[in-house]
Amino acid sequence: MRLDKYLKVSRLIKRRTVANQACDGGRISVNGKPAKASYDVKIGDKISIEIGEHATVAEVVCVIENARKEQAQEMFRILEER
Repeated sequence: MRLDKYLKVSRLIKRRTVANQACDGGRISVNGKPAKASYDVKIGDKISIEIGEHATVAEVVCVIENARKEQAQEMFRILEER
């Protein structure tokens, strides 16, 4: 699954266009490297999101194409939040 779609489906970012812009702006990194929106997300990836003064690091636990609200929380595990 593409990174921008994963961020939207998992509800780490509310809209796919915002996720796309964050990737283009260099605010999203995967495994310590800046990632493009087209990056293919895999289980075990560590996604770092920096928007404004808020920073979050999450680990990908599973990838679900169409997740309901309850399932979205199970798609990742928060490792660090500032």
